[in-house]
Amino acid sequence: MEIKAIKFYEKGFATQGFVMGGEEGADKFDNSIRYRSCLSNYLIDTGDEVILVDTGMPKEAPETIPDNDAMIYTGRIIKDYMSALKDLGYEPKDISKILVTHKHEDHSGELRSFPNAKIYISPEDADALKLDGDNIIRVSYDDGPYYNFPASKKIAESVYFIPAKGHTLGNSIVIVEKDDKFYMIHGDITYTDEAMYANKLSVVYEDIHQARETMDLIRTFIKEHPTVYISTHTPLGYENLENDSVMDLDNPPETVAIDYEIVYKTASGKYVCSICGYVYDPAVGDPDHGIAPGTAFEDLPEDWHCPRCRQGKDKFNKA
Repeated sequence: MEIKAIKFYEKGFATQGFVMGGEEGADKFDNSIRYRSCLSNYLIDTGDEVILVDTGMPKEAPETIPDNDAMIYTGRIIKDYMSALKDLGYEPKDISKILVTHKHEDHSGELRSFPNAKIYISPEDADALKLDGDNIIRVSYDDGPYYNFPASKKIAESVYFIPAKGHTLGNSIVIVEKDDKFYMIHGDITYTDEAMYANKLSVVYEDIHQARETMDLIRTFIKEHPTVYISTHTPLGYENLENDSVMDLDNPPETVAIDYEIVYKTASGKYVCSICGYVYDPAVGDPDHGIAPGTAFEDLPEDWHCPRCRQGKDKFNKA
């Protein structure tokens, strides 16, 4: 059994208010404090089959441009997701199953590239993505409790899919049992490990009460089991995996400072939602919500929200 990181964005940042301000508010934190950010998904090679956990951004997604006022900047593109997968030695035909932690495009963007794989996803997020077909498995989580988690679905030997609602209404996590440890591939339960140590929710959620319940369940699990905590949006995810580092909630490690230059570029006029990857193009507007073609992002009403994930304008970055 091997777990591998698929790395495709690097050298980004996330502010303290973004990663910890879900319950108190982002303004209650020091937003001059920035944590390292990136974008990585993961792969489980059991020896008998290859299982993906999420499928990256779509290839055509534009690169965002950092802004000093941005709450989160995912980073620059290293390569597209499918190229990163190929560099690890895998082709689409090698993939038997895909576990989608949630609907956002940075986790589901290349599902289209695996027509022969079975796609496991919560019913809520499958409906949100309008997924249909014989290969779509709307997971029922009917295999009983998994330790302190009330429900689970066994996907393969030692691989479990567990509902963890809040970030989205159908959010899920993946736990892999290996060598007396538990490897928790969690999508966006937190955007950086510091938030888990501090017991803080991010500002991105669809149900704050369920997000808190999920956080409490995960913290209990980590306290009771040797857990390698594997994140999508911080290099700590793949660093924890590579170092086989078990999370100790009572002893937070020192934060690794950002030691790279943030590269600024000329903007195109388009804006990208940092949460779900939706691209606002002024040439197209948002006619379904009364925004005419030709409307600049700056001229959108202050109460305009992302058509896909309903986040506000402050979650968008220049492209």
